[in-house]
Amino acid sequence: MTSHVSSKTVNADKEFAFVTADFEAVRKRLKKIAGINLADSKDSMVYSRLSRRIRHLKMSSFSQYLRYVDSTESEHQEFVNSLTTNLTSFFREQHHFDALKQHIAANGNKPIRIWCAASSTGEEPYSIAITAVEALGKFDIPVSIIASDIDSNVLKTASDGVYKIEQLDAFDSARKKRFFRRGKGANNGFVKVVPELRKLIEFKRINLMDDTWDLPNGLDIVFCRNVMIYFDKPTQLQILNKIVRHMAPHSYYYAGHSENFGHVNSLLKPLGKTIYQPKI
Repeated sequence: MTSHVSSKTVNADKEFAFVTADFEAVRKRLKKIAGINLADSKDSMVYSRLSRRIRHLKMSSFSQYLRYVDSTESEHQEFVNSLTTNLTSFFREQHHFDALKQHIAANGNKPIRIWCAASSTGEEPYSIAITAVEALGKFDIPVSIIASDIDSNVLKTASDGVYKIEQLDAFDSARKKRFFRRGKGANNGFVKVVPELRKLIEFKRINLMDDTWDLPNGLDIVFCRNVMIYFDKPTQLQILNKIVRHMAPHSYYYAGHSENFGHVNSLLKPLGKTIYQPKI
């Protein structure tokens, strides 16, 4: 339920005044720009993240900054980047990648088009690419992956494909050697994905609230995991309608473990373990 708007101070004794009305104004703009519903409990997070932006712009208040957001479309990206959370890791929810490997192997040499709809810093799309290469036993495969995110900063990290070496702790030595190169000198302690893997992925910024998306039709697999939890049910239905229109018959939709699509059973049918097929 939406908090009552008043002059109550959310964060007292801070660098910038921040009252409930400021928090509600931030929520309203984030909903309008990105469709994201910010929980009542996120007031401290909003203050922490946006105060850095306000300080950077040498502004004096949240109200001044929000007027700037309203009048400056180019600031919308910085605003969204500041408030979106990018929690990810390689091969998160392993059962999805086991199923993906089976789907790709069963497809043989026919082209497969995959969309990773919330690529964050790249661990998920690279996990998809590694799975595809391992399923078919070579890098030269008929698999193309589009990896998108609303946050332009994390897309840059994803495109670079550079990670701390400890992020690969769960990988066996053969997988590390095949798909990553160790950094040397100033890059010691880091790894970079090999070019053969990187070329399978096209990174692009997509806001799921936009009217149209720069995507092909006939997608065979969509990874859209732990994304819908940020939207209310009407917005979920709106987005899922558009996603399904981009999917091929007998394609697969991978959802997050905390997402439930009982309210959209006219669009998707469950196959088990948060994997669905569109009702096309």
